[in-house]
Amino acid sequence: MGFSRSWLVNALAFGLLSVHAQLPKNGGLTDERPTYGSPEEAVYAPVEPKLKTQWTDGVAADPDNVWPEYPRPGLQRDNWLNLNGVWEFQSANSSDDISNVPVGTTLEQRILVPFCIESGLSGVAVQSPFSWYRTSFNIPESFEENVILHFAAVDYETTVFVNGEQVGSHTGGFDKFWFDVTEYVNKDSENELILFVYDPTDDFDEVIPLGKQRVVPSHIFYTPCSGVWQTVSIEAVPASEYITSIQLLAAADGSVTATIGTSSNSSSSSADISFYDPANPSSIIFSTSGSTNEAFTFTVDPAPSVWSPDTPVVYNVSVTVGDDVARSYTAFRTVERAEVNGVPRYLLNGQPIFQFGPLDQGWWPDGLHTPPSYEAMIFDIQYVKDLGMNFIRKHIKVEPDTYYWAAANIGVLVMQDMPALSDARKPNAEQQTEWERQLEVLFKSLMGFPAITSFVIYNEGWGQLSSGPEVYLAPRVAEWLQGHQLVNAVSGWNDYGQINGTSVGDFHDNHHYSSPQCGTPFSSLASLPYLGDRIGFQGEFGGVGVNTTIDHLWNDVEAIRDIPQTYEIDATVDVWNYRALRVIEELREQTEMFGACNGAVYTQTTDVEGEVNGFLTYDRAEDHVDHEKWEAAIAALYETFAASL
Repeated sequence: MGFSRSWLVNALAFGLLSVHAQLPKNGGLTDERPTYGSPEEAVYAPVEPKLKTQWTDGVAADPDNVWPEYPRPGLQRDNWLNLNGVWEFQSANSSDDISNVPVGTTLEQRILVPFCIESGLSGVAVQSPFSWYRTSFNIPESFEENVILHFAAVDYETTVFVNGEQVGSHTGGFDKFWFDVTEYVNKDSENELILFVYDPTDDFDEVIPLGKQRVVPSHIFYTPCSGVWQTVSIEAVPASEYITSIQLLAAADGSVTATIGTSSNSSSSSADISFYDPANPSSIIFSTSGSTNEAFTFTVDPAPSVWSPDTPVVYNVSVTVGDDVARSYTAFRTVERAEVNGVPRYLLNGQPIFQFGPLDQGWWPDGLHTPPSYEAMIFDIQYVKDLGMNFIRKHIKVEPDTYYWAAANIGVLVMQDMPALSDARKPNAEQQTEWERQLEVLFKSLMGFPAITSFVIYNEGWGQLSSGPEVYLAPRVAEWLQGHQLVNAVSGWNDYGQINGTSVGDFHDNHHYSSPQCGTPFSSLASLPYLGDRIGFQGEFGGVGVNTTIDHLWNDVEAIRDIPQTYEIDATVDVWNYRALRVIEELREQTEMFGACNGAVYTQTTDVEGEVNGFLTYDRAEDHVDHEKWEAAIAALYETFAASL
């Protein structure tokens, strides 16, 4: 199945004793902690979360081996070192503290990287808008030339110091970044790595991309996730020139547009690319070359297998530039919006396909934004696939790169949201410019992942200016994507383009709870009527809920208080199945009667904090779904859609 997962294990040995804190089940955001005589005596002690998963205890018991997987399957090297594990941590008071970097100073607490500060697995479990991190590492003997320091994601503003020297800073909570730290590290002795992190979430009058994080969680908004929340690593690269990015946009006809970025930013070098047989991973089936740092196009011959949810064929790829060799992957598929018998359709590889699957928040009770493990992360994807669904809407959060690799191999289409701004405040001109910068960075970094077939710019008007920026953003995004993905400019409402007579994006996306209104000749506020000029799509619907026992609830007074705000609460699991299946049957009837619906997003994969409308409880322990009935209902949806063409 695609890449072998024979990943390197964590090579760092922190030498710190791991113990379990004897704390009440209050789930973090608490002042109760073990006390130590000095910072030097502090140890990692996980705070028992408000709700555990089946993976929680395993992570806490082996903190030196958390998230050992290589973090970037799209640009993978063999010579690397995982820096995840127990680091030192200390809250800071304000941004002024950055002038006093704690070089050579042991910090007060211990934190388990890559779990965000507020999570139970981090061992900190407090809100800390200003924070210090500190660790040390040695350069392996195999690192003969340059050294790259990688961060897969840190929320939100990060300043990096190596051996007391500032090497760079980064703004953004969802995109990966890196620094060449060759001139800052000592290859013959221990190196000190210090981070200063500022994350305002929705406080301090800041308006930043944050998704559903809130300083004060309430119902559909959840506990924030600050600081390091994805893997940190170092990697060896050649001193002369090395690969910095690999983008492979592969189409169903076998054509590929490749862009290989390098440290020289020059087109004078050659990139050699080889594709491997999925059935025989050691066998090269096609090779070619082109200039670096500019796009070049070629066609793989013999014709490759086409990727789809039914045939998720993924090709491993190697890229060589000079002395640097990296591995990547791609899949051959084409998506487009085209009319079929006068109706706008979503086409995959030239054929109309009905996208159906859940709204997926990607939240975890023990790790918040960070799944407890790779195994846990793919559990959700495989659950969706096994239920007969072919699609996931990844809702206003960006996942680790390994998530999208897994989705491609499992065979799931992904609609990827841009992490939203606050729903309560609009951005000023400077904040809007920064949001648009991050929009470009994220979409361009994700567009090479073949499982992602569409992007959402705005959700339900959150942070969307009344001037309708989607009118100019949608064509701009489409230009970036080069036809490799479709654009959902506005999911839900505030479709200012349609209001003003200029529909933009590929989808007419309606949100309506609990029943659908997909491509129908009727609509309800705040959605707009379907005009037949874009793909009819039910961006959110369903959301009927069923409560559960305290053993499977987020054990928080405010969250439990918010449960009645769920769109509908059913008395039993049997009633929940009846109601949910009736809603899905109504979607099928609309597809049959009006013939314009092309897909739908059912809310949602799991319960999350005070929302209890998931297929699964928040801990993934209880499954509400009557699988036989749901699988039949989903199959009937696909059959009805095919008959409507």
